[in-house]
Amino acid sequence: MPATLARLRAHLVATPADAVILLGDIFEAWIGDDARWQAGTFEQFALELLREASARKPLFFMHGNRDFALGEPMAEDAGMQLLPDPTRLDAFGRAWLLSHGDQLCLGDVGYLRARAVVRRPEVLAALRAMPLFARRALARHLRARSRMHQSDPSTWADVDDGAARAWLRDTGCDTLIHGHTHRPAIHELGDGLVRAVLSDWDYDHGPGRGDVLVIDAQGLHRITPLHSAAADPNAAGAPASTRHDPLAGVGAS
Repeated sequence: MPATLARLRAHLVATPADAVILLGDIFEAWIGDDARWQAGTFEQFALELLREASARKPLFFMHGNRDFALGEPMAEDAGMQLLPDPTRLDAFGRAWLLSHGDQLCLGDVGYLRARAVVRRPEVLAALRAMPLFARRALARHLRARSRMHQSDPSTWADVDDGAARAWLRDTGCDTLIHGHTHRPAIHELGDGLVRAVLSDWDYDHGPGRGDVLVIDAQGLHRITPLHSAAADPNAAGAPASTRHDPLAGVGAS
């Protein structure tokens, strides 16, 4: 089992949180809900993993730019509730705004234009009508292009703080929690407003990284899930050829 996927499974099984919210890009690509029925595939393993997690506690999922094609059939089968982006979360006497974060990267004009096109219902329907082998080939091509684009981190677009402040004011929230940018940090936006950024997860290349933001009565905390026997990268399970990348999560405990 890839180490990143093993860490994710171990955290979802062991977390003491009352609920888990996944803020998108849980998969490098999601080629269609029908792929979950193919024996021995990553999609089938993902279904089993998410079912295991949702049997233990409420599990919520928000689409990212890599897994926007995940639909209601997969969510229902996995026991997840889909969330709109953004979503206001009222917890522990405060209002939190949850988002994947890509909509706020206003400097990435080309991406935002493409995002608007591929999420149209007619485009999604056309993609889902393609044969599975063609969708897998398309996903490999798009991932290769994405890796080329991401080779220089200095060129990555970041969230526009002005837009983040506007979202927070419009929704009556004081803290925005998002992923997407792979730049984990806490940003003070003024007037008591905060932008908290999740890391990506990668334990298969280099020393490993990955964190979770936890909401409780004391506020917001960043934790790194500990390694456990359940996270043994040599354990059986997912197809070894499949690399599972980032987790974005919020636990309310």
